[in-house]
Amino acid sequence: MPEFDPHIGLWFLPFTLPIGIWVSWSDMKFMKIPNKAVLALLGVYLLVGPLVLPFSLWIWGWGLAGIALAAGFVGSAAGLFGAGDAKFAAAMAPFFVGSDLRLVLALFSACLLAAFASHRLMRRVPRFRAATPDWESWTHRDFPMGLALSGTLVFFPLLGLILR
Repeated sequence: MPEFDPHIGLWFLPFTLPIGIWVSWSDMKFMKIPNKAVLALLGVYLLVGPLVLPFSLWIWGWGLAGIALAAGFVGSAAGLFGAGDAKFAAAMAPFFVGSDLRLVLALFSACLLAAFASHRLMRRVPRFRAATPDWESWTHRDFPMGLALSGTLVFFPLLGLILR
């Protein structure tokens, strides 16, 4: 399989950034990741991917999405995370095709820690809570994982620029 050039990820960023913001907002407000956001992300890969990726890498991306969907289904059924998180992670997977898995997992870990800490901190700030009183994530037992997943999707192409 060919190696992913991190500069290619920048071609996706204008499309993935608004989807990532949408997913983060929706998951914090409603504790749900809309199926439309998942389909929109897949649409970006479907339409932009063949224009910027070698065909073989683009095809491998679809295989990676299938593997991530299967793993997400098992994890969701086991109660490890929500179905929306699993579907969004599967839709994100093709954007990391050909990348170093260690780098992707390290970035996700950093995004998860930062998202968790910032979410828990902001829910204790009275002015912020007053501005967003109807956000379900403030009182929900679970953490809005879409916040960390979106961060991983958005920061990955930027990290690639720094490391290369």
